[in-house]
Amino acid sequence: MVSQRKKVFVALSGGVDSSTTAALLAEAGFACEGVFIITPVLSAAEGSEWNRHAQKDAEEVAKKLGIKLHVLDLRGDFERILDYFCGEYMRGRTPNPCVLCNRQIKFGRLWDFARDSGAEFLATGHYARLVKQNSQVGLYEAADAAKDQSYALSMIDRNILPHLILPMGDYLKKQTREMAAKFGLGTEQKPESQEICFIPDDDYVALLEQRCPEVARKGRIVDSSGKLLGEHKGTHRFTIGQRRGLRVAMGRPYYVVKIDAQSNTITLGPKEELMHRRLLATQVNWLIPEPASPFRAKVKIRYNDKGTSANISLKGNAAFVEFDEPNRAITPGQLAAFYVQEGENSRLVGGGWIDSVAN
Repeated sequence: MVSQRKKVFVALSGGVDSSTTAALLAEAGFACEGVFIITPVLSAAEGSEWNRHAQKDAEEVAKKLGIKLHVLDLRGDFERILDYFCGEYMRGRTPNPCVLCNRQIKFGRLWDFARDSGAEFLATGHYARLVKQNSQVGLYEAADAAKDQSYALSMIDRNILPHLILPMGDYLKKQTREMAAKFGLGTEQKPESQEICFIPDDDYVALLEQRCPEVARKGRIVDSSGKLLGEHKGTHRFTIGQRRGLRVAMGRPYYVVKIDAQSNTITLGPKEELMHRRLLATQVNWLIPEPASPFRAKVKIRYNDKGTSANISLKGNAAFVEFDEPNRAITPGQLAAFYVQEGENSRLVGGGWIDSVAN
């Protein structure tokens, strides 16, 4: 990693991944500066405390590394993310705010700030790999398959790829913690963050009912024949494939197979009714030049999905995906990410929002 003292801004959260990213780049000779993003949180008091604690951790890392730390208050920008988050639940869909945040905030507003401040690169602690071939930069799955975060980067602008540095993509999580200890960062024991950043206690139901109370409407729970099974307290409390918390005894496992926000109805069914072979993805984003013809790909339909082989055909900014085998719990509102195999590497070529499913 030859830097020639090139300037890079590192998104610093105070966690082990971002702090190790900064340490590696500083060691490699880059002119590093850190950026901490202030995000909105459920309540004002709770949010202030959470942001204060996270910012303090980032400040300590920056001090140990001897780099400048910028604090960027993007709570106003997050209003768009929050509007989207609530709006999708109002439509009976399950949103993926991290994907939208990566496009608009982390690799959007943050990159604008870094570039306007004279940086040539933006670095984050995401587990994904960048590979340059013939002057083109491709985005690939991380070396650590269990921690791979490439899926969540499917919707970023491909024009930013030459300006990104993602060191963690080449390491296992265990190695990251070992490096953090070696650098003396004090972050090697920090726990994994599994929560949405603006919901630190993971209570998204409370956030939704606070921000858009109209979602909390009682409605019917039925089976696929329309038979009444029970009552719910709001469609926002459910997602496709959900089994727990249904409070309906059927004698065998039943799952949420459909969410109809318009009629305020939750439909339950057996596992077989969760299986579909086709989906329509819209607002497709390409990280390569747009394919001119149908192609084969591995498609991931959720963050921790290993992917399923499928045929993909295009029409405008939409993609029709037909899996080789029925796929379970394809969820409108989530992302379908497309990967093609290049030798031993799996390259992320694009993605789109799942709009509908079919058998």
